[in-house]
Amino acid sequence: MFTGIIEELGDVERVERAEDSARLTIHAPLVIEGTRSGDSIGVNGCCLTVVEVRADAFTADLMAETLRRTCLSELAAGSLVNLERALRPSDRMGGHIVQGHVDAATRILERHHAERWDLVRIGVPDDLIRYVAVKGSVAVDGVSLTVVEVTDSPGSLTVSLIPETLNRTTLGAKQAGRSVNLEVDIMAKYIERLMGAGIRTEQR
Repeated sequence: MFTGIIEELGDVERVERAEDSARLTIHAPLVIEGTRSGDSIGVNGCCLTVVEVRADAFTADLMAETLRRTCLSELAAGSLVNLERALRPSDRMGGHIVQGHVDAATRILERHHAERWDLVRIGVPDDLIRYVAVKGSVAVDGVSLTVVEVTDSPGSLTVSLIPETLNRTTLGAKQAGRSVNLEVDIMAKYIERLMGAGIRTEQR
């Protein structure tokens, strides 16, 4: 479980690829503090299990499902990634509840620069757009953001990136056409599921 508040920009040192998997080694002096093998770290919004820790880096495995559902498959040596350690019960909830279970790999459609912030429009698959609401929360590459506009067909959402986000995350450099990982608010999914179950119960 994460909050979408990025702690560090990590630098991918090495990508070892196999037929249906990969192994990432990421230089990350901050997030490895207190981290042990078996712990979870959010990498561009995807929850990965640490399999090896050294003084200034960690290694994690990517399975076929992760490569298929996220844009981590595009990473190479030298890529920068957003990193966040798993939430502790005593931590502040600065963003929103982020599971690290990416719903879709999508793309930035448009980017408009203002004086001190950027407006970014991101594509949303048709089966996910119903979970997105204006002033609601969404995780883009693991960054907790507030939705400022929603378009249903074709599906898209718009977010505003403040200077802190531009400076401290990979979203500061990603332009139109680049891939991003998208995770919608899990609360919306639970509400839909519970309401659907209630309706089916009443109809019996």
